[in-house]
Amino acid sequence: MALVTDLLNWLQSLPEPGLVAATGGLVFAECTIGLGFIAPGESGLLIAATTATSVSRFLTLWAVVTVCAALGDSLGYAIGKRFGPRLRETKLIRKYGLDAWDKATGVLERRGAWAVFFARFLPVIRTLTPAASGTSGLPFRKFLPAAAAGAACWSAIHIGIGAALGEAAKKVEGVLNTGGLVIVGVLVGVAVFFLMRYKKKKALAAVPVEDATPAKVGAED
Repeated sequence: MALVTDLLNWLQSLPEPGLVAATGGLVFAECTIGLGFIAPGESGLLIAATTATSVSRFLTLWAVVTVCAALGDSLGYAIGKRFGPRLRETKLIRKYGLDAWDKATGVLERRGAWAVFFARFLPVIRTLTPAASGTSGLPFRKFLPAAAAGAACWSAIHIGIGAALGEAAKKVEGVLNTGGLVIVGVLVGVAVFFLMRYKKKKALAAVPVEDATPAKVGAED
């Protein structure tokens, strides 16, 4: 039985509007402070990207995900702007991302809008950077272009990876029997699990915190 091929074909047979909307919703939720620790936006995008078998599907998914990611970032920014430094003392931040919050704030102090762009590619930190930007006083007119550019690049890369993985899985399944494929699948799953753990730890340790106290960035509007 061609298990992987059947699954991918089933995904690709789903109504495109619903699949794209669900993926956009997951990405939007991941980009909003708090929900980013729950919603599997990145994983959902990679799975949905296996259906990007044509240019039109790729562009549609890319456009929707980019807009949803930018909107989620903007909502996170608005939350940070509204509640300010008090967010750092909330139960959610202290439980899940206090160190990441301090690192995001430290990078924003030194890099401004560039930090918003590059934070999009760092697990955990990308969830907290929009709110940290609003808290630190980074002007929205500088925040939004950086967030949108980061979202566009991030979504294009992940959709490309997901589409390539889908095609590769079909080819691998064509030369393996079901038992061999199951073994390979388990090994790949274990490898992905440890890779994601490594990426998160590396992201949290990559940026030294010079000052854990949020500072004002670009006080002008």
